Formats: sequence, structure tokens, C-alpha cells
Amino acid sequence: MRPYRLDARGLRCPWPALRLARTMRERGGAVLILADDPIAPAEIAALAAARGWSIAPADQPASWIVSGPLPARACD
Repeated sequence: MRPYRLDARGLRCPWPALRLARTMRERGGAVLILADDPIAPAEIAALAAARGWSIAPADQPASWIVSGPLPARACD
């Protein structure tokens, strides 16, 4: 399964990290985030560490793959 693509290029920090947090809360799994703010790598890494997510550089410049658990779903 391919990671969900989150394009945060052009957004100034803290917005890339905030968008990533919301996406992980709503979707979970793996997210490919693209962020070109110079502060974004440190903020994304700090958020991943605080939440227990794994983070790895992606093939594209200024991009990372963040992985975490899928969100809990309510029973019908």
C-alpha cells in the first residue's frame, strides 16, 4: 500500500507539523509528507519522536515517510 501524500510545501512552520498531526490522527498508517520550510525537518522529527512514530527520508527532496498505527475505529 502506498503512503498517503501530504503536500505541505509553501507552508511555514508550524503548519507542516500540524497538518501531519491531523493526518496521522485521522488516517494513521504511512504518510509521505513534503515540506520545504527549513525548520520543518526538526519539527516533523520532534513530533514523530513525541508520538512514537517512525520517520525515514523519502526519495524526493524535502520529503519524509512517517509511519504510525492506524486510528481506532468505533464499532457500528
